[in-house]
Amino acid sequence: MTLPFSQTADLRPLFEPAGVVVAGASSHPGKFGFAVLHNIITCGYQGRVFATNRNGGELLGIECLTSVAEVPAGQADLVYVCVPAAAVAQVLREAASVGIRAAFIASSGFGEGQDEQGAAHGLELATLASELGMVIAGPNGQGLVSTPVSLCAQFVGPFPPAGGVSIVSQSGNLASGAMNYATASGVGVARAISAGNATCLGVDDYIAWLADDPATTTILAYLEGVADARRFYDTVKAASARKPVVVVKGGTSDDGARAAASHTGSLATNDRIFDGMLRQAGAWRSPDIGAAFGAAAALAVHQPMQGPNVAFLTTAGGWGVLTADAMAQSPLQLMELPDDLMASLDEVLPPRWSQGNPIDVAGGETRDTIPNALHLLAAHPSVDGVLMLGMGIQSNTAALMRGGQFSQLDDIDRICSFHERQDRRYAEAIVEASATTGTPILAATELALSNPGNPGPATLREHGHPCYTSPTDAVAAFAALYARGRHLRLS
Repeated sequence: MTLPFSQTADLRPLFEPAGVVVAGASSHPGKFGFAVLHNIITCGYQGRVFATNRNGGELLGIECLTSVAEVPAGQADLVYVCVPAAAVAQVLREAASVGIRAAFIASSGFGEGQDEQGAAHGLELATLASELGMVIAGPNGQGLVSTPVSLCAQFVGPFPPAGGVSIVSQSGNLASGAMNYATASGVGVARAISAGNATCLGVDDYIAWLADDPATTTILAYLEGVADARRFYDTVKAASARKPVVVVKGGTSDDGARAAASHTGSLATNDRIFDGMLRQAGAWRSPDIGAAFGAAAALAVHQPMQGPNVAFLTTAGGWGVLTADAMAQSPLQLMELPDDLMASLDEVLPPRWSQGNPIDVAGGETRDTIPNALHLLAAHPSVDGVLMLGMGIQSNTAALMRGGQFSQLDDIDRICSFHERQDRRYAEAIVEASATTGTPILAATELALSNPGNPGPATLREHGHPCYTSPTDAVAAFAALYARGRHLRLS
């Protein structure tokens, strides 16, 4: 049912409005109309904010208008609609009459269940959008986020940190899920939108616009079905020529396809055909939203890999073994260390180091061991990627000491402080070596999950770098970086 909009349609009124109207604002904190207005105001949006309620009155410091037609002409670009489906058309006509150029519709009842009445409402909405010349997101959507203008026009959280990853999702809660990963990782978001039923604007329309958006460096998309496979392929291929595109596809099983049909009214496509289409288009496919954000984070922060060779630097042997197992299931290579690199490492590592890859320092590191080894590895021409394993172990021990009954002893404080400084230095060395050499360096430690305040993961997060919670996640991110580099070389 998606209307064939030009993919060069101007979506700036959606993502960078000078003013926003919440149509159907409510005084009840449990209603969408309250939550959206609250989030727009409290997350720092600096544009003009209006609200409508048929009873008027004041809400969150704003004097409510009784209809959108009362908004001063030319003062708003976007209306967020959370009125019943039967009232949506009137709201849109009133919005167009005062110069509003974009709408986000949270209201449901437009065909997501594939019932005849809902489908008819959806067709009427698409026709009205064309008649009014208005870009319409949704319906049955959750909202949108645009950090360049501090806009959080959605009825849920979070409001993520600013960054370069942009998210478009047919599922509102998976859009939130991706933003939750952004908040946890420190790798920020530029734009995020819940496409809902995608009655007027499809996922491919957003991808096309984001491909030219200066604030976006990487695109992450979740979808359950494709209305026009050829159009989607052409859009993703064109976008991938300019920016990395990561895709998660729901509805790959029979049960999932039925769930997709009842959720957004999407009809699932043949999964094997879809997978091949994405590969040819140059997009990276992930199995779930967590892995997708992990890939998008790596692609947003690091340059593509020039080859498959990865070196592991670890302070504990078990990490290296598990990572080697994960590598064996990927297109990456656990590289053999060339003689000149082995000789250089001999000069900075303890004598008992593993003499191979994984590079296990066997707990014998001194103050400068890890930073020096990271720089050597990243600078060597045969190394395409470096993985740091076991970060934060020292600080984790320090935390236990600081919480114990002997924490006041001078030597304990001195040693704990040293350990914490070291983990910060390791993280800073990752950021610096990656920036100066262009070689992607990733880190993986379970402490990013169990103790996010640990100085190692926390310092990476402060610099906007991801810290993965398992070797498998990090290897998947490297695979995305390698695929991106290979795509660009073959294009």
